[in-house]
Amino acid sequence: MKIAVLQAEATVLDLEANLRVVDAAARRARQDGADLLLTPELFTCGYSPELVRQRLTAEDLRLIADRAAAIARRHGIALVYSAPRQGAGGRWHIAATLLDDAGRAVLSYDKVHLFGDEERRAFAPAEDAPRVVEHGGLRISLLICYDVEFPESVRAASDQGAELLLVPTALGAGFAAVPNILLPARALESQVVIAYANHCGTESGLEFGGESVVAGADGSLLARAGTGPDLVHAVVDSALVAAARERVPYLRDRRPDLYGRWGGRPTG
Repeated sequence: MKIAVLQAEATVLDLEANLRVVDAAARRARQDGADLLLTPELFTCGYSPELVRQRLTAEDLRLIADRAAAIARRHGIALVYSAPRQGAGGRWHIAATLLDDAGRAVLSYDKVHLFGDEERRAFAPAEDAPRVVEHGGLRISLLICYDVEFPESVRAASDQGAELLLVPTALGAGFAAVPNILLPARALESQVVIAYANHCGTESGLEFGGESVVAGADGSLLARAGTGPDLVHAVVDSALVAAARERVPYLRDRRPDLYGRWGGRPTG
């Protein structure tokens, strides 16, 4: 499967403008032979958690979902988009959805690890583990931004058989170690391909770092963006994931029977 990763600057609360950017990226990605387009966290509405939570309506959320599905259908490309989601009891979550090339939702995920006070004031943390779906000859899972910085999240997806982990993100400038060091390490230790799509530019006063990446299951970088707008591509092959797992059998050689006994909190 050939995937495309969008890196761009969103306009906060201008849904139409942001969806036009996604539409143009989907058209270009499909022309370049990509089967799937990954977009950044909350890109459809722009990243400004409290403002988005205050201003967006249920009708806005339906519009985003309908337009995203139309984009996938129009260009015949699978699409991962991120937007708020209203859950049980009126709680709002940061969500990501994988659409197939007919615009049908095949996988969804709500963010578990919220980052910073503003996200925690605006949204509720989810609790459900990442799920895995078969799509395009690969087993695919979703996480969102800060989630991928926790080894438990990535390992939970890997334990369910994920070969490709798609991660919309909104990583601020000054955290270059995440895409350059942490992401390749996460991919290597859990032996999954991780695609990570970030914003660039400035939204509501927050400067984003860009540097979207695709990290291979062997820890190598398959694609990397700079700090400005970009659309990068990588080919993900399940045979290469299997080869990485065979070469260094981290997953096979784990000893979870021991780790449970090691998990107590220190007393000293």
